[in-house]
Amino acid sequence: MLLRILNRFEETLIAFLMAAATIIIFFAILQRYATGVPALYPYARTWDFTWAQELCIYMFVWMCKFGAAYGVRTGIHVGVDVFIKMLGIERRRTVILFGLYCGALFTAIVGTLGAYLVWHIGQIGQTSQDLEVPMWIVYLCVPLGSYLMCFRFLQVAFAFRRSGELPSHDPAEVKGLEQETQPAAVQI
Repeated sequence: MLLRILNRFEETLIAFLMAAATIIIFFAILQRYATGVPALYPYARTWDFTWAQELCIYMFVWMCKFGAAYGVRTGIHVGVDVFIKMLGIERRRTVILFGLYCGALFTAIVGTLGAYLVWHIGQIGQTSQDLEVPMWIVYLCVPLGSYLMCFRFLQVAFAFRRSGELPSHDPAEVKGLEQETQPAAVQI
């Protein structure tokens, strides 16, 4: 139950950040080009999108940190497994588990260092230039995303130890679209 909620939160956050950043960029570009049109200039110059670029950068950073954790969970990260496939089954299993545990250790270290960074930036009271939000909120994605990615590495490792299967992703598959078993009738 909690894993399902975490999975849904992760997917919703990534989708929201992508959609919101796209909409914000669209309106910022619309405002930029509308100021060049004499008939629209009086209206377009009243719009203030000076903050849009900074916000979108922060949104993409958050999206990337949580997207990396999503990638570990679903198996869509790029991997070079030519060498691993040449190994025997038992050695392959050992190398894969070693890689997953190394990924978990690395992301745990990055998360801890990120938490240290967030703590110290929070003590300083630094704010962003355009949005004037506390920078510790912006950098909070580093420990949160890294710890989530660490959790996902451990989750995949434990599932692999139990079942021997890694999450895989079929690039031809689109979730939510099922193929019909029979062709649709053609009306003439």
